[in-house]
Amino acid sequence: MSDAVRPNDASGVPVSGGPASPEGPAAPGPARRSLLAGGALATAGLAVPAFAAGSARAAGRVPARAWSGRPAADWGVQAGDVGERSGVIWARSDRPAVMTVETAAIESFRGARRWRGPLLTPGTDFTGTTALHGLPPGEQIHYRVTLTDPDDPRRASRPLTGTFRTVPARRSAGVRFLWSGDIAGQGWGINPDRGGWRVYEEMARLDPDFFLCSGDTIYADGPILPSVTLPDGTVWRNLTTEAKSAVAQSLDEYRGAFRYNLLDAHLRRFNAQVPQITQWDDHEVRNNWYPGQILDDPLYTEKRIDVLAARARRAFSEYFPIGTLPPGDPDGRVHRVLRHGPLLDVFVLDMRTYRDPNSRNRQVDDPQGILGAHQLSWLKRELSRSRAVWKVIAADMPLGLVVADGATDFEAVAQGDPGAPLGRELQIAELLRHIKHARVTGTLWLTADVHYTSAQHYAPERAAFKDFAPFWEFVSGPLSAGGFPSVPLDGTFGPRQTFLKAPTRANVSPAELPPNYGEVSIDGHSGELTVRLREEGGRVLYTRVLRPGLVGQ
Repeated sequence: MSDAVRPNDASGVPVSGGPASPEGPAAPGPARRSLLAGGALATAGLAVPAFAAGSARAAGRVPARAWSGRPAADWGVQAGDVGERSGVIWARSDRPAVMTVETAAIESFRGARRWRGPLLTPGTDFTGTTALHGLPPGEQIHYRVTLTDPDDPRRASRPLTGTFRTVPARRSAGVRFLWSGDIAGQGWGINPDRGGWRVYEEMARLDPDFFLCSGDTIYADGPILPSVTLPDGTVWRNLTTEAKSAVAQSLDEYRGAFRYNLLDAHLRRFNAQVPQITQWDDHEVRNNWYPGQILDDPLYTEKRIDVLAARARRAFSEYFPIGTLPPGDPDGRVHRVLRHGPLLDVFVLDMRTYRDPNSRNRQVDDPQGILGAHQLSWLKRELSRSRAVWKVIAADMPLGLVVADGATDFEAVAQGDPGAPLGRELQIAELLRHIKHARVTGTLWLTADVHYTSAQHYAPERAAFKDFAPFWEFVSGPLSAGGFPSVPLDGTFGPRQTFLKAPTRANVSPAELPPNYGEVSIDGHSGELTVRLREEGGRVLYTRVLRPGLVGQ
């Protein structure tokens, strides 16, 4: 399927992002900021293959004709699942090519270490990852990716550069990361009139150690049209591609949905500067899907969700640097734990792959639940093993918010019955009981999914189920999707909402509701954890400081 971009402005140039700076205060981080004066600005000048003619000139290096016929990596670079001494680097070529990564402590790449990566072929949509090992802990790592013609090593691409910080071995360094989700949803795509997704530029200025994407990384079930008329009569205009003109069903269409997001220059710059921890939810496949589902939807000719999910999962594994998915792990799993030194472990959940069917969710016995028995056992075991001060449970769906699926069924954990646990709540009750009795301290839950921002405190004295320790759940998003009204709370685990910002009608555009994201910072000396719920423009909507040993108070 072609990825030709359909120009929607008078100039016929469908480039988003550009050099415009987003609003909001600058943030510290001279080590990474120095990169912006060098290699990353060259990356920022890249255009995607549909309009790559001027990309070499934009980089200010050599005439464009010098790169003609060579591999090109115009989709940018990404780093993911970074550890104390390791990381995974991603790139995509426009033709068969050998991926090579160099790493160094300085931007000049003097004394660089060289890593030979895979041959990028049509079998992976010309994407590939290279796993790095033996890196120095707690250091700024500069990397550059070169793609080489497999038949002629003299024909190499222009190098693309990026950077990341490895996890520090000592807690004194502290930790800062961001999280959000829900990207290009409900028909709200990359709008050139608004300069593209400027929120990524703002998030990059906060200089986080990593970005946690809480799912709905694409909306494979949501076509993006050239324009949408807003309630005030103005027009929202989108960049469009053939792959995003209909719901995704084929492997190529799922791949095209992931490529769509990379049209945005702000996102490509962000990917080159900030390593990712990525999980998935439903819209990577189709809204509210579950294993074994048979669709009753005229938009789909393929009705078997398991077939669609397999294609989507393959494309997902091709477009993100995730060490537990192929080729790093041939068995493939989204759930994993990322350890960020003495202060933080991040437990990434998969609340989609192993769930039981959406239903009224009131069964009195539900061993499969929303996690599946194997993942639940894994999570309990890894939480018990963790020695980090804080344990972030990265969920792709909220716990106590009632998320419906149609008139009678439910999509998340809660179902609105405030009494004793039923349905999927039984599995969460088992997990919360384990956390209490195993004396696992410092847990908090982060999620997105519902397209608004909120904070919930859960406490046994307010709950029908009482055998658990208090904890917090924070919700952020969307980054670039429609905003939706808040949903009710379920009283089973005693949630109390301390903050809420949500629109009063469905599918409010990003022009009316600024993108939302969350920030978590952990002080290396006191161990205090601060959560800030933010919106584009630099405004902090809500702040909560949690002290180690007193979480939930």
